[in-house]
Amino acid sequence: MKLVRKSGVLALLGLLASLVFPSQVFAATTAPKLSAGDTSWVLASSALVLIMTPGVAFFYGGLVRKKNVITTMFQVVAVILIVSVQWVLFGYSLAFGPDFHHIVGGLQWALFNHVGAAPATQYAATIPNEVYAIFQMMFAIITPALIVGGLAERVKFSSFLVFILLWSTVIYDPLAHWVWGAGGWLHNMGMLDFAGGTVVHISSGVAGLVAAMYLGKRAEHGSPNIKAHNVPLVLLGTSLLWFGWFGFNAGSALQANPLAGSAFLTTNTATAASALGWMLVERWRTGHVSLVGASAGAVAGLVAITPAAGFVTPGASIILGGLGGIICYFAATLMKEKLGYDDALDAFGGHGIGGTWGALATGLFATTMVNSGGANGLFYGNPHQFLLQAVGVAASWVFSGVGTWVLIKLVDLVMGFRVTKEEELMGLDMVLHHESAYPEMLTVHELPTMLKGENVAPRS
Repeated sequence: MKLVRKSGVLALLGLLASLVFPSQVFAATTAPKLSAGDTSWVLASSALVLIMTPGVAFFYGGLVRKKNVITTMFQVVAVILIVSVQWVLFGYSLAFGPDFHHIVGGLQWALFNHVGAAPATQYAATIPNEVYAIFQMMFAIITPALIVGGLAERVKFSSFLVFILLWSTVIYDPLAHWVWGAGGWLHNMGMLDFAGGTVVHISSGVAGLVAAMYLGKRAEHGSPNIKAHNVPLVLLGTSLLWFGWFGFNAGSALQANPLAGSAFLTTNTATAASALGWMLVERWRTGHVSLVGASAGAVAGLVAITPAAGFVTPGASIILGGLGGIICYFAATLMKEKLGYDDALDAFGGHGIGGTWGALATGLFATTMVNSGGANGLFYGNPHQFLLQAVGVAASWVFSGVGTWVLIKLVDLVMGFRVTKEEELMGLDMVLHHESAYPEMLTVHELPTMLKGENVAPRS
């Protein structure tokens, strides 16, 4: 009997506590729980996204001439090294830290302070903040690596490293906060970007265009010798990109859930449709199809579907991808020829234009039937969303374009940006790194003879 009375008293005390301290009871019952499945999926996706950057190295390395393979691939790999450290020091805090006037994150999370096992509920409630930071680090790495395509075969390695550090800090981090950061102005406005059409592809593509225009044409531009030197490397790079992109897009669901599966499916479908679209136009214009063209078309599809992957149906992804391949083909051929800029590896034609189309198409095809946390687009009765997407595209173009020009100009004034014509003609692999991708290439001691007796000493 005493036990019954005691139990009753405890129950009454518990009821009184719930009335006096309702917030504590509510917090205890609704606090987000970490999910081992979600954490595993996001960590695996992070590894997938990381492998995309070596994929870029192979893709770009196959497209350049064999005398510049090492330099091009090393530039891409160097980005991994720089941004991996920068992200921990202050990059993550600037991009995703506590909001500062809707423009950039504060430095409270610098050196990963306050970034640990607890979730950052404003971003992902079921995974540790540290895991979310790791995932976002891989996006911060691959974005500046894509710029290499616009400035390939012309740039001093030391100047490139400084430029990448500045660009990641001044351009990428604030733009990521605008679009994805809690409090960012584009985020607050309601613009949709599932996995980086604006943050990753428009920013890097426009930066590649600015770099190409600032540097001017390569010394041998227009020569038949400027062509992809190793098509199997191009295919290898495309394959790694396609493989890793499932982490890029499906991982952006941030949970192992049906939305991740939907993003996975739309990514694969759009990529295939884009490659077919590119091949169709290439066959019509040239009378043949090429493996390099099909690879470029696949990458264009991956780019185009990125902002829309978690918002559109599989049927819409076919249209989005197919048109993306066609649009990017003309951007990489006719538009580049008409405007006369030397975007060496079509960073702008593939990523700048592909990202622009994808971001705008999100405003056409997005539907809450796929993602209740998103919005309907124009074709589902909401023309306002298309306008929001256009604002995001314009802001990304202007910010990356102007900011990139200022940073290149600054680096050029302080330490020079472009190699000399003589060094360019010799090939940057030997001049800058004393290495060759192929054994039949000339050794560093034989290089000056290539310039008809001109005495040009290789750099250390």
